[in-house]
Amino acid sequence: MQSPSDSAAALAMEGADADRPPPSCTDLFLGFLGLGLMGFGGVLPMARRMLVEDRRWLAPDQFTELLGLCQFLPGGNIINLSVAVGLEFRGVAGAMSAILGLILGPTAVVIGLGVLYDQYKDDPTLRHIFMGLAAAAAGLLVATAWKMLVPLRARPVTLGIVLLTALAIAVLRLPLLPSMAVLAPLSILATWRLSR
Repeated sequence: MQSPSDSAAALAMEGADADRPPPSCTDLFLGFLGLGLMGFGGVLPMARRMLVEDRRWLAPDQFTELLGLCQFLPGGNIINLSVAVGLEFRGVAGAMSAILGLILGPTAVVIGLGVLYDQYKDDPTLRHIFMGLAAAAAGLLVATAWKMLVPLRARPVTLGIVLLTALAIAVLRLPLLPSMAVLAPLSILATWRLSR
């Protein structure tokens, strides 16, 4: 008889890589530890690659849906995503493993970099390095957004909600919370109406 966490893990594996067993707590810890160490300054693009392409723990549609839920919840998207993936496969122990893996390495790196930055904060070379890092992070974010849009091309209503959101926030510069207060119920209603 399967436990609830095993059946949840089996459901999550549908469409991903059904031949593989669900990741263990150690796998979750090491996967998110590597993610946290590699993705300094923004790990969402690398999270998709790790979860969908490299380790095949989630299918592309599952990643997009899970990320959508995590973006709606309060807190950092990647932190919410690590907890959700850990819960999905190994319950509370998996969630703890994933989030500890995600934050342990970067916390140590940030403390070390903070000490160094305090000594060299007025150096113009350091300012140029940070501008270059910001440009690279923006490029990764655009590439990830494109990869997330590809599975949605067969869903015109969903693409319409994405375009409305981009228009409201990026073009019209409307505040995030009122925009989400209108667009989230609209997307839920549209999805519900189409599924009937």
